[in-house]
Amino acid sequence: MAYLFPPMNDEPPPDYREFVAARLDLLELQAVRLTGGDHTAARSLTVDTLTDLAGHWRRLHWKSRLQGRDARVDYLQRRLAIRTRHWREEQLYPVEVRAHQRTYKTVAGVSVAQRLALLIPSTVREELGVVAEAEIAWLHAYRHFIWRRYARVAATSLLVFIAMVQFFTQASAGN
Repeated sequence: MAYLFPPMNDEPPPDYREFVAARLDLLELQAVRLTGGDHTAARSLTVDTLTDLAGHWRRLHWKSRLQGRDARVDYLQRRLAIRTRHWREEQLYPVEVRAHQRTYKTVAGVSVAQRLALLIPSTVREELGVVAEAEIAWLHAYRHFIWRRYARVAATSLLVFIAMVQFFTQASAGN
C-alpha cells in the first residue's frame, strides 16, 4: 500500500539512538535538578520527554534540515519544561529547586593534544542502558502512533456512516 506519509517504524532509527546517547546524561541531570533531586520523578520525566521526541522525530528531522539548525534540541528542552510544569502541578507540596554551581579548575601544563582530544568523537560504544532508553521511548511513541491511527480510522468510519444516514434520509424524504 502506498502512503503519502509512511507510518512510523516500530524500531528506532540509528540517528535517534545516537541523539539519545549524546544527550541522555545531560537530560537526566536537568530532570533531577528540575524535580529537586527526586530521582524517580526525574526518570519518569526523562522517558516521557524522549517519548515525545520519538513521536515527532521525522517532522523534527525535516524541520532541522530546512532551517539549518537542530530543531530537535529545542523541542527536547521545550518538552522537558512542559513535562516538569505538569509534574509540579501534580505535587501536593511545592518543589524546592536549588541551583548548583560547578567549579572548573584549569590545570597548567595540559598539552594541546589533551585539549583537542575533547573535540574528537569518542570511539567508545554506546552503553546498553542508553540503547534501552531509546528503545523504550520509541516503543511508547509507536504505541501512541498506533492508537492515534485506530482513533482516526474509527472517527472517519463514524463520519462516513453519519453522512450515509443523512444522505439516505434526505433521499427517501424527497420522494
